[in-house]
Amino acid sequence: MDRIVQWKNQLLQYVNQAQQWLQRMSSTPLYTTIGVVSLSTIVIFSIRWLKPRKSNTIILAGLSGSGKTVLFYQLRDGSSHQGTVTSTDTNEATFVLQTDPFWKGKRRLIHLVDVPGQSHLRSKLDKYLPQAAGLIFLVDGLEFLRHCPAIAEYLLDILTNTTVVKRKIPVLIVCNKTDKVTAHTKEFIQKLLEREIQKLRASGTAISEADIANEYTLGVTGEAFTFSQCCNMVTVEEASGLVGEISQVEQFITKHLKP
Repeated sequence: MDRIVQWKNQLLQYVNQAQQWLQRMSSTPLYTTIGVVSLSTIVIFSIRWLKPRKSNTIILAGLSGSGKTVLFYQLRDGSSHQGTVTSTDTNEATFVLQTDPFWKGKRRLIHLVDVPGQSHLRSKLDKYLPQAAGLIFLVDGLEFLRHCPAIAEYLLDILTNTTVVKRKIPVLIVCNKTDKVTAHTKEFIQKLLEREIQKLRASGTAISEADIANEYTLGVTGEAFTFSQCCNMVTVEEASGLVGEISQVEQFITKHLKP
């Protein structure tokens, strides 16, 4: 952003210098006027081109086996692709979300990215965060208790990531597989995740990039941690990618897509 501002200022300086040169060199006022108008047109289009655009990239993150890839295919074409698939590489697709209402006569494109959940592959997330309009973090509602500490640690890393903090990227925590009777509710999962993140904060074992670079500490000192204390919007909803119960996910996406 700072570099773009510098380019704009430098471009304006060049325009002013060119205008002064035209005034010295042109013997006819008409030529001067034409030159000034042409330069002004160039600078207007250049500033518009340099203006940062809001991205429609939505990231799917979470532990391996949480259902990210199934949700990816459900959003893309309404198919679960025959159940759970453990992905070891990043899946990307650009498409129109069919549930997205028309905006000025057309639907908006979404760029969906499914980041692998294996710990040694999570660094790929950093590549897409600068362009992210939102992040969807999936939690396996069936196996939640067994993986709760690992889920909380990964989520804490995301919520205190430098890019997430600076850009205030909205996060939707999706309690997946809730079509199963034994799946935990979103209220239960939220309560335990907040409690587990509080333990990590108190122990000081999880020091993120944002903590080191920006001295940003998640939560409020002296208070029990809740997601409402985050600098970005964090919400918790239920879904089931396998059977297509993903309305809350679709609403989150359409809310944060650019016009």
